[in-house]
Amino acid sequence: MLERAQELADLLVELRRDFHRHPELSFQEFRTAQKVADRLGDLGIVVRTGVGKTGVIGDLGHAGPRIALRADMDALPLQEANDVPYASQNPGVMHACGHDVHVACLLGAAQLLAEEASAGRLPGQVRFLFQPSEEAQDDEGLSGGMRMADEGAMEAVDAVVGLHVWAELRVGAVSMREGPITAYPDKFKLVIEGREAHGAFPHEGFDAITLSAQVINALQTVISRRLDPTRGRVLTIGTIQGGTKENIVAGKVTMTGTIRTFEPETREALFEEMERACGVARALGGDFALSIHPGYHPVVNDPDLTALVRQAGADLLGAENVCESPLEMGGEDFCYFAEKAPGCFAFLGGAFPGEEPRRHHHPLFDVDERCLPIGTALLAETAVRFLEGASR
Repeated sequence: MLERAQELADLLVELRRDFHRHPELSFQEFRTAQKVADRLGDLGIVVRTGVGKTGVIGDLGHAGPRIALRADMDALPLQEANDVPYASQNPGVMHACGHDVHVACLLGAAQLLAEEASAGRLPGQVRFLFQPSEEAQDDEGLSGGMRMADEGAMEAVDAVVGLHVWAELRVGAVSMREGPITAYPDKFKLVIEGREAHGAFPHEGFDAITLSAQVINALQTVISRRLDPTRGRVLTIGTIQGGTKENIVAGKVTMTGTIRTFEPETREALFEEMERACGVARALGGDFALSIHPGYHPVVNDPDLTALVRQAGADLLGAENVCESPLEMGGEDFCYFAEKAPGCFAFLGGAFPGEEPRRHHHPLFDVDERCLPIGTALLAETAVRFLEGASR
């Protein structure tokens, strides 16, 4: 498969660069979806469009077990800073997380697997999931993965595999792990209520900024002193706004932030301890309102499927190029597919040799395009091996 994918290298680069030049935001992937649907149709794959608003599903094969392969399609609201011929032509929008790579790899895998089917060597069915809006949710709080899963994208699917290019992993390598691999990316909003007063007479009010300082210290103590230190968890306050004038004691401060955990019990304990820590504001004469907005579920990789993907990677690339992924504090809505069938989410190395990693969600993000045939081959090889095993 890798040799055949290498023969597609120029096509894969062309596809990736086309998508990179024309990035589209979440649930606005109209051009991308049309290009995907047209190419799948040209390969003889049965296509459904408009799934999960702008998602595309392709079905290959007619009988036997079925594996799904997934790619996300949306870009980010960033102005690209790269000086390259394929830089974004859509001002303020950029593929800064590699979803253009994912789409190109899955289209390449579709071509390889369509060739297998034409030759009578595909012992089952493959479903190609081109998903919108991994990066954001709509007005109903739903992402593309949530919507596609709710609309039956995983119906009669026996396993699902996804790849994410990773700028901190060397090109030529892949990584994965069984069990949890991404976190709950929950958000919170915290309002601290004080009482306004003249800045010259602070004793006549309750300073919400001072109260907030005490609450922030208490919240960080939750992480260091109130939770099991062997359990991964993060609490970050990302914004803080308060006060109206330099000589007025602030009556209100608003903070927002993110909470990252892996296990449901750690998550619930953190929520409870946050509520307790915020009580410092009441003890000092103020008040608070804490609201938590749940994020995606963790991605939990199935051990057997992960072992199959790992072996496919070792056979394609050499065992020394298959790495153990660390736990990743980011969120991923691949989880909603992996909750419907055994799943494996793996990382594809895309770092430029000898360079500092191009950080994800950054205006200078980019990848070494030699990763494209590798991702294509791994998806296709995994699909064939799974279907062969499931058909026995």
